[in-house]
Amino acid sequence: MATDIRTSELKSPIDVAEYLFRRLHEVGVRSIHGVPGDYNLVALDYISKVGCRWVGNCNELNAGYAADGYARVKGIAAIVTTFGVGELSAINALAGAYSEYVPVVHIVGTPSTISQRDGMLLHHTLGNGNFDVFANMNRDISCAMAKLNDPHEAATLIDHAIRECWVQSRPVYITLPTDMVQKKIEGERLKTPIDLGTPANEPEREDYVVDVVLKYLHAAKNPVILVDACAVRHRVLDEVHELMEKSNLPTFVTPMGKSAVNETLPTFGGVYAGDGSDPGIRERLESSDLILSIGAIKSDFNTAGFTYRISQLSTIDFHSNYMRVRYSEYPGVRMKGVLRKVIDRMGKLNVQPGPVAHNDIPKQDQHISKDQVITHAWFWPRVGQWLQPKDIVITETGTANFGIWETKFPEDVTALSQVLWGSIGYSVGACQGAAMAATESGGNRRSILFVGDGSFELTAQELSTMIRHDLKPIIFVICNEGYTIERYIHGMDESYNDIQTWKFKDLVAAFGADPKKSKTFQVKTKQEADDLLNDKEFSSAPYLQFVELYMPKEDAPVALKLTAEASAKTNAKQ
Repeated sequence: MATDIRTSELKSPIDVAEYLFRRLHEVGVRSIHGVPGDYNLVALDYISKVGCRWVGNCNELNAGYAADGYARVKGIAAIVTTFGVGELSAINALAGAYSEYVPVVHIVGTPSTISQRDGMLLHHTLGNGNFDVFANMNRDISCAMAKLNDPHEAATLIDHAIRECWVQSRPVYITLPTDMVQKKIEGERLKTPIDLGTPANEPEREDYVVDVVLKYLHAAKNPVILVDACAVRHRVLDEVHELMEKSNLPTFVTPMGKSAVNETLPTFGGVYAGDGSDPGIRERLESSDLILSIGAIKSDFNTAGFTYRISQLSTIDFHSNYMRVRYSEYPGVRMKGVLRKVIDRMGKLNVQPGPVAHNDIPKQDQHISKDQVITHAWFWPRVGQWLQPKDIVITETGTANFGIWETKFPEDVTALSQVLWGSIGYSVGACQGAAMAATESGGNRRSILFVGDGSFELTAQELSTMIRHDLKPIIFVICNEGYTIERYIHGMDESYNDIQTWKFKDLVAAFGADPKKSKTFQVKTKQEADDLLNDKEFSSAPYLQFVELYMPKEDAPVALKLTAEASAKTNAKQ
């Protein structure tokens, strides 16, 4: 057999697929989500070889949701799908990750480069010889794309894609043809880690912006801090907490920023979402003469139907790639460096105290009896009393997503929700990914899911994946007869907002759970819910636990009602 001279010149030959998975392992990925397909099967053989675990989801959509949840806990995630049918099943989840700035590496096993070049009539294609059509569909929901069609470029393309995924905190798209999987490339590059550092600001421009920020900050009579999702995604929470503690300014979060800051700090005031906020929170923030807005995403649900009453004239916006001070914008000046210098040079500020967040149940809802139905007004503050430090709390779009605004978290809680993209069913897959990430991080972090019955029915199969991997989430399915959030937007009693009632807890057994490693509950009254939350074994999360939690069909958190009302008005105008 003739020797490939180019391969013989490699110092440390390594297969393309192994190089790719070793780089993913390097940046922290230990579990890889996805579904096997004939165009990715050989590549999957390398996952265990590099010390990672193949999850194997029930379908690609769920796998995408799970990768999203995993990334929000672990920092970055990976999903493997197959060409066409697989990647398109995942595309909704990846679009959500792009929308919400979640770093997921999407690897697609594709037909061989030869088959693509010759335009062969292969399965999983449109039958027209166009092998770029699905990549083109993914282009606008990926911050970088890498087509590994040439071994000479493969390592460079892989490293670039992973770096962009991390730095921009958004999905990237990598195609791996079947005939490239085992091609040899130079493995010496692995000795040099991928540079994941954020580029530094140009010092003179940064100092100028810092001086402008400090000028307005020192002049302000009652400044406040408002923290949003991109503070989490672009990794400035250390700076945010230093700013909170050094300045003593009242600090609020948006719905998408929930859990971004330590809610046990005395300056934490609660969740601000325009008209969806507690009146005391709304009044304090909207009366401020300067708002330090960090990582804002001003979407409809994040602002309770665009009901913010904050003037840009009294706002300083901190973002990952620009700053905006009142009406002056500074492109290319990143918030991390600016925050650091503002903290170091801050000095004394004018501070007026704000409201203090709490988990007090409203007086009219405090009474507990054996026949009293569970209400949102009672339940969410009660959940806050039950939560523990380091919990991972996943809430579905709908009642749970809005109800959690009323819950004050203990220290180091991580909250997962999909407020902007809002794809129902997201939370079930995300719970699987988050619970997997929690097991890898060690300790006894609880993963707790709150999902409505309608949403659960979309992605219920992922309960099977949790059981297969012996994960131990606590799952609350809110049984309220269908799509409550949709009812409040339009059609309270219309049949299109109804669902078939399932025996939800029976699915645990149907999916093959060991009775010794799982437990199910049915809770219909405040007394039953209170007793369950007081149960020490239940709270210790020793195994998978599944709770049917019944609430009235027309009950909803106040924030949901207000947001739905604003959304309906907005839709009516358009």
